[in-house]
Amino acid sequence: MIKKVSVNTIQKIKNNGEKFSVLTAYDYSTAKYLDEAGIDIILIGDSLAMVALGYDTTHKVGVDEMSIFTKAVARGVSRAMVVTDMPFMSYNIDIESALTNVCNMVKYGANAVKIEGYSDYILNVIKRCVESGVPVMGHLGFTPQFLNTIGGYNIQGKSFDATLRILEQAKKLEQAGVFSIVLEMVPEESARYITENLTVPTISCGAGRYCTGQVMVSDDMFGKFSEFKPKFARKYGDMKSLILNCAKQYDYDVKHGLYPSDDEVFNLAEDELKQLDLHRGAKC
Repeated sequence: MIKKVSVNTIQKIKNNGEKFSVLTAYDYSTAKYLDEAGIDIILIGDSLAMVALGYDTTHKVGVDEMSIFTKAVARGVSRAMVVTDMPFMSYNIDIESALTNVCNMVKYGANAVKIEGYSDYILNVIKRCVESGVPVMGHLGFTPQFLNTIGGYNIQGKSFDATLRILEQAKKLEQAGVFSIVLEMVPEESARYITENLTVPTISCGAGRYCTGQVMVSDDMFGKFSEFKPKFARKYGDMKSLILNCAKQYDYDVKHGLYPSDDEVFNLAEDELKQLDLHRGAKC
């Protein structure tokens, strides 16, 4: 029987000085393959707004869309922890609606949710989620849902004082009950200091080598999404070229009568074929 990755698994990895992997997935088959590959956490990231739905920011994806993708991913996973990003304004209006949206994601198959920010209100949301039995992953540093108030895609924690502020925020998240914290676009040295001063593990999203976990958008890693490549995203494949080449070859084969072949069609039994030929001859 496959042992499911849990919050206890993640904390044990941190305590043992080991590392864990996180990748995004937005569909059943990708999630299934990532799970088989041994990825520890599969995140239905709100990055799907751009890489799967073609929006220009994460702000435009909603709860209904995240629900559909969560269901699809959860069906493909046996071992990994499934975490759903709570989309923009899905937890910011009031505690009641936040809990409703969060709990629905769990009903759809998520094992945990990710919530950005650290305000007193968000800390309260996190506490209520954990009290309700929903593990929460925090997210600090560059927080995409706060893009407009941050003022752009800016690196966070670039000074000693800024690093201490993020650490203070992280400790508040820790006290609220998060089981891990994503640090996005934070200098490596700052992320290391923050990580060393927390009990829960941190997850690097462009925050260097010293966090316990590393996360990437799978479409960046596969080389499928080509509109923009973050500095920290390593390209492990070239799916864009693979898809283009396959599609071009298919187009050529169809237009030149090379697809389908004899082995790719269904045929009538010989007696049925004779009757068809006789009928065709009679009509002529």
